[in-house]
Amino acid sequence: MVTRRRIFNKYLIAGVIAGAGVTFQTLTSNSFLSSTDSPFINGVVRSSRALFTITSTVIDYKFSLNGLNPHTDDYRLTLSELHLRSANRILTMCEANKGIYIKAGQFVAAIRQVPKEYSTTLSSLQDHAIPFQFEAIKQVLVSNLGFNCLSEFFFSFDEVPVASASIAQVHHAVLVKDRQEVAVKVQYPGLEYQMKFDLVTMSLLSKSVGWIFPGYRFQRLVTEFEKSIASELDFIAEAKNLERIRENFKDNSMVRVPNVFWDFTTKQVMTMEFCRGRKVDDLEFLKERGISEVKVAKTLAEVFAEMIFVHGFLHGDLHPGNILVSPEGKNGFSLVLLDFGICKQLNEDFRLKYCELWEALVVKDSAKIQEIGEYFGVGKYSRYFPVIFTGRTIDSKSTLGEGMSVEERNNLKQELKSLKMEDISSFMESLPTDFLTVLRTDGLLRSLTSKLGAPLRVRSCAV
Repeated sequence: MVTRRRIFNKYLIAGVIAGAGVTFQTLTSNSFLSSTDSPFINGVVRSSRALFTITSTVIDYKFSLNGLNPHTDDYRLTLSELHLRSANRILTMCEANKGIYIKAGQFVAAIRQVPKEYSTTLSSLQDHAIPFQFEAIKQVLVSNLGFNCLSEFFFSFDEVPVASASIAQVHHAVLVKDRQEVAVKVQYPGLEYQMKFDLVTMSLLSKSVGWIFPGYRFQRLVTEFEKSIASELDFIAEAKNLERIRENFKDNSMVRVPNVFWDFTTKQVMTMEFCRGRKVDDLEFLKERGISEVKVAKTLAEVFAEMIFVHGFLHGDLHPGNILVSPEGKNGFSLVLLDFGICKQLNEDFRLKYCELWEALVVKDSAKIQEIGEYFGVGKYSRYFPVIFTGRTIDSKSTLGEGMSVEERNNLKQELKSLKMEDISSFMESLPTDFLTVLRTDGLLRSLTSKLGAPLRVRSCAV
């Protein structure tokens, strides 16, 4: 009776939260809540929308799967439909809330351990950003750079941004001095206050969900996201990251990193050399220029492997918008790296163990893989390292790059059926921070190399 009462209380609380969310959702549909309201009002609106979305999603999972046998096709079909329905619900919320909610959706989409329905649906957020009106951007420029008129320092300044993202937009300009072409990255006004409000909401939601439904634990991911977004809001720190990676690749003719103009760089404004190129996944452009897609994928894999294994300093946000292909270069092209807000200094012990893991993966040393899994704190889940990184099972007989046989694929499918949300949560919570960063990078990179048509061997050895 006590157990039933506790369960009832949990669902009652969840229902009350959802009801509050519905109330706020109704309010937010009213036209009087516009972007001109106070930051506090906007914060309440955004938080209530997130509250409603997340609570509705968790309750949807609980009630839709209630009574279904996890080992049946009916359960798996229902679960897939749930994933897709929930992913679309979260996508709608991110698009409505904008700002760091867009960044959070991108963050989740890049984690390969989430269901494919989420990664596929939320990946659309990579190109979703509505630019601010230029008058608001101009105020940020004036307050940060200390001038009254753009013409004091800029010979020309294009008011239409060449790129816009979740926290900033980029404008093409030409400096008065030397007529140097530059890219000026400007942070959206009011973002720092908004971020604090939103992060508190995300943290409270993740803790509440974990308390109401113990199997759903996302606080670790929220914590990692908080760290990444905080670093992204400091453009001075980003400029330092850029210069470090620029120095690391100074002798690599295949990589280009723009120069920073420190006289026009502050915490909210960053001015860099303007680099021309097209997104790395622009297949039509590559074809027009006669640039081999597979060579681009191979170069991309080598660049980020060098970051991990040689430099120990990793660019952690390598989606297509942050990597350009320039038709200039020793081999007919070069990669232009952009946006260094999320960079990670990797721990030396981690790098050593990660090297050992890859050696064990290549030679198929299952005992060593298990040992390294224990070191990383994931225990029994280490048996999935080969699947994650090489596309083979831990008992596979195939060589690297061959993938799984039909039998191995069927066996893995049966094995994965027994995994629950608690297992995924435990796996993600146990991994060290550096490993989570590498996993996210690995997921983004594999998606890119796959789109570029690289063979499995190149994709398997990407990071």
